[in-house]
Amino acid sequence: MPPFVTFLTDFGLQDDFVGTCHGVIKRIAPEAEVIDVTHGIRPGHVLQGALMLANTLPYMPEGVHLAVVDPGVGGSRRALAIRDREGRLHVGPDNGLLLPAADRFGGVEAAHELANPGYSLQPVSRTFHGRDLFSPAAAHLARGVAIEELGPPIAPEELVRLDLPEPEIGQSRLRATVLAVDRFGNLALNLTRDQLDATGVVPGTRVELACRGERFYAVAARTFGDTTPGELILYEDSYRNVAVAVSRGSAAAVLRAEEGTQILVQIDAP
Repeated sequence: MPPFVTFLTDFGLQDDFVGTCHGVIKRIAPEAEVIDVTHGIRPGHVLQGALMLANTLPYMPEGVHLAVVDPGVGGSRRALAIRDREGRLHVGPDNGLLLPAADRFGGVEAAHELANPGYSLQPVSRTFHGRDLFSPAAAHLARGVAIEELGPPIAPEELVRLDLPEPEIGQSRLRATVLAVDRFGNLALNLTRDQLDATGVVPGTRVELACRGERFYAVAARTFGDTTPGELILYEDSYRNVAVAVSRGSAAAVLRAEEGTQILVQIDAP
């Protein structure tokens, strides 16, 4: 079986960035199979990239997981290679991007800074570490180079972690934060199905949503087909997050919401 490298970035597809990184990987590890998870992370949105990486990697083959959402490129942040406790390898910036995914596989077993020039392209650009540092490191790891060869160790507790917002859960109301907005305008919240169930919300329950000073009514549903077009719904998405959607529409547009927006869910709506 060929080694796998999964690849997630905020590079988009209109420029040459993704293709160039593919080329670097294949020149070093021509036998590697590269799986593009997405390159549509909003530019610089580290939290969105971290959550998408953590959600998707359980469905990916074991291998090297390369992720680059790096607004601090060229600054003081470190470049990392991480091995989790199930043996997967993660490559990317030390800005919190990699850790939620590593935590899905038991947490960080070892971390090393990408400091060995023998495993990078020279000279290293100040603004394109995806090409010059991260892609070469991922390719060398895919070829079987030991993570210890890439640079000095870093204590796992010294790695940068993201502050993940926690929901506020009461008997009759929930305060949640939008974690991600997909291309359909669906809003993934920092709320699980179990947390919603604990408040007594079941399919068919009517709730009130307060967002940006406006109030809306929504209904808890299992699928989009349970409601009429244009109706706001509260449902469990494919990653077991509670999400807000509009049947055949955009919840992001209706609620004027984006990543980080807070939504108050009133359970005992009239």
